[in-house]
Amino acid sequence: MTFSPIAIVGRACVLPGALSPAQLWKAVAEGRDLLSPVPEGRWRIDPAAVLCSTDAADPDRSWSDRGGYVHGFEDVWDASGFAIAATEFDGLAPLVAWTLHCAREAQRECHQNADQRVGAVFGNLGFPSERMAAFAEGVWRGDDNRNDNGDGDARNRQMSSGTADLLKRALALNAGSHCIDAACASSLYAIKLACDRLQEGSADLMLAGAVQGADDLFLHVGFCALGALSRSGQSRPFHRDADGLLPAEGAAFVALKPLADARRDGDVIHGVIRGIGLSNDGRGKGLLAPAEEGQRRAMQAAYASAGFGPERIGLLECHATGTPVGDATEIASSAAVFAGLDHVPIGSLKSNLGHLITVAGTAGLIKVMEAMQAGQRPPTLNAETPSPALQSSPFRLLHAIEDWPSETPRIAAISAFGFGGNNAHLIVSQDDPELDAELDADLESTAPVRSSIPLAIVGLGVMAATAGNREAFREALLSDRALLDARSEGRMTDIRVDTDGLRFPPHDMAQTLPQQLAILQASREAMADTGPLPRERTGVFIGMEPDPEVARYGARWRLAQPGVDPS
Repeated sequence: MTFSPIAIVGRACVLPGALSPAQLWKAVAEGRDLLSPVPEGRWRIDPAAVLCSTDAADPDRSWSDRGGYVHGFEDVWDASGFAIAATEFDGLAPLVAWTLHCAREAQRECHQNADQRVGAVFGNLGFPSERMAAFAEGVWRGDDNRNDNGDGDARNRQMSSGTADLLKRALALNAGSHCIDAACASSLYAIKLACDRLQEGSADLMLAGAVQGADDLFLHVGFCALGALSRSGQSRPFHRDADGLLPAEGAAFVALKPLADARRDGDVIHGVIRGIGLSNDGRGKGLLAPAEEGQRRAMQAAYASAGFGPERIGLLECHATGTPVGDATEIASSAAVFAGLDHVPIGSLKSNLGHLITVAGTAGLIKVMEAMQAGQRPPTLNAETPSPALQSSPFRLLHAIEDWPSETPRIAAISAFGFGGNNAHLIVSQDDPELDAELDADLESTAPVRSSIPLAIVGLGVMAATAGNREAFREALLSDRALLDARSEGRMTDIRVDTDGLRFPPHDMAQTLPQQLAILQASREAMADTGPLPRERTGVFIGMEPDPEVARYGARWRLAQPGVDPS
């Protein structure tokens, strides 16, 4: 075993139809469908103006307005008691309050000492929030960017870094806070990074999870354009006739400690993370084309770190979005890892409340922990006629709630496979010292802090203002030539990308956002100085904010409303 066990000592959620883990479990156990039409006013346009026939093959509209929407949050939200004034939350997107509420509620469930080092890492989908989109639209219209509902608050422009910074200050986190975007695998990636902090000894308590509060009009039209949105308006993972996903919004967090610390502190331990595996497909067939091989690598890495195989899994919470290709690929990849087993129970929370995207992994984790505590395995909805791919697989789709035998500690696994091949698989068990002894788990030691190991910088790429490459940047520094001038105001007015050997369709490149082109070229310049990169051991880490230009897709519809001046 290579993974030092991490205890889950707190959890909280704000999800469609469920503002707490207890409410989530009740809804799932009862087999409730929590999806609904878009709330009135949410799209800031009459949905009828955007919806189109399900027969439309390539629409610039949406086949459906159904999704998973948070209701009643104002009844549980308390802006007081944070380390900052409650007025700082005024005018900010709802995703900020969801994040702060979930992080604080998860932290409240565990014991904490005054001298503990506490940090946070969470997923945050890099699409504009509704407030960010409204702010951008106001800038483009030339408004004064102020109105009664806060849509003009410029802080919504920094919905990623701003939310992370606000969380750090609101909870006085002395071990830092940051957010990531690894698409649908974001929250499990965040949990893995949080576990790394605890295992290396640089933090004592970590808050991890994700939030998803992107502009819902953008999501519906965008998923429709990708052919991924359900034409029928149903979320049907593993159904023979599944025709796509339905987006959902919300947030979910867990509080994490090293297992030995949690036992010492007398915390309620909701679950023990036994292993996490991550992978990325790298070059593939496309953004939404999943790869079996990449998914298998993530699962295999999780079991290798846990010290046992999939034969111990009593419930597999699948990614299962309800897209035919995605579900079939997941069945195939999971079947390869679970080969030789039979009737492994599986399910998907997306059948209840849609696809939470960044939040999906943590929401699934909370679901299986509640199932462990209840001693029951819950049903998956809308799969009366299962996919034929399940017939020859090792899996058994749960259609009704059933008892979960407990002769040994209950163990479950959660998969999250994201856009672009971001793959994650997490293994969680009930707390049981006998399992630690069986696995020879070393609960007292952590991996050495490796910050003293020298790191070599072997490549550099630069695009900054008027300097289009590293050489131009160097010359400007040596000659004291200004990189900023009155004409450019610090902007990169000319972005040139070397296309030699680049596998990028020209039509797609022509529509690529400028900041993405700049990142691509700077990274290619840096890589030109290096040798071949080992696929299994290479990562890409980019710091960036969501680009407001993406908000133009929703603005087109809103500015076309009668009475709105499109200028």
